[in-house]
Amino acid sequence: MNRIFISFAFFIVAFLIIQFHQFLNISLPDWILFYGKDFICLPIVLTVCLLAMQFLKKDHSIRLDLFTVLSMAAFYAFYFELYLPKVKVRYTADFTDVVMYFLGALLFYFLQEKPEQKTIS
Repeated sequence: MNRIFISFAFFIVAFLIIQFHQFLNISLPDWILFYGKDFICLPIVLTVCLLAMQFLKKDHSIRLDLFTVLSMAAFYAFYFELYLPKVKVRYTADFTDVVMYFLGALLFYFLQEKPEQKTIS
């Protein structure tokens, strides 16, 4: 099994654990509550995007390039940390969230296995 999909399952479980703890008002360390979901957000979203691309193109060797991954992190940072705090009181801008988006995106990028190179003999 591919390491990106094992990581995806781990991130989904981590997200569900954080949500479950919040739902039951069980305390977790502040850094997990404030930054955990921001860190695992993009690996989850990018894995779904990767799966969709592979399914639509019927090519499992497709990988997301660094520009695409960082563009998605920039979009999330802009939308959730610049735009939404100006239009919704519920959201607050936090630079550490931006760092978490980019770290999660880079983690996803490096977890992708490079497609096998075909050799001609």
